[in-house]
Amino acid sequence: MTTSVVLVGVGGQGILLASEIVAQAAVIMGFDVKTNEIHGMAQRGGSVVAQIRFGCEVFSPLVPRRSAQVLGSLERIEGLRNIDYLAEDGLAVISSQKIIPVTASSGGVSYPDVDKKLLLQYFPRLVYIDAVEQATEMGNPKAANTILLGAMATKLSLTTDAWLEAIRQNVKEKFVDINIKAFKLGFTIGENSSLG
Repeated sequence: MTTSVVLVGVGGQGILLASEIVAQAAVIMGFDVKTNEIHGMAQRGGSVVAQIRFGCEVFSPLVPRRSAQVLGSLERIEGLRNIDYLAEDGLAVISSQKIIPVTASSGGVSYPDVDKKLLLQYFPRLVYIDAVEQATEMGNPKAANTILLGAMATKLSLTTDAWLEAIRQNVKEKFVDINIKAFKLGFTIGENSSLG
């Protein structure tokens, strides 16, 4: 069976690093891995989508609609925008962060009022997490992506050792410890979540 994971957010949130960690953890476990990334003005706060597929043999990096076992989003609207990737019984791990695009902050359009209650209407299996706030409390707001990965990891067939080794291989050495701590925090949150 092929496992499909979709990570979404906006430029600068560390989606691509997070996708590299997922892919590397799967490689460490001996899986065939394919990845795909879509950048929409990523450096200016545009949407970023990363797709990771792993299994015994994977033929395409593209995640078919309604097939992802896990959707991870570092921005709440981006989670909704990419809902079509998630399988009916899939898990959504969504950070509460709100990044208002220039079109909304300049008055061109309004940013939709999205909260956990609304997200639960669309994602029956939801882990809603204050990843940025918790990463900031740990001393590095950029570790929000590894908190998100930790929560996602509770629902993926990759060992904790593989995840931690993938973090060591992909994160700059001076940030490894904080990212491992962030991953473990996210894992605890995911394990203790009532999925809603």
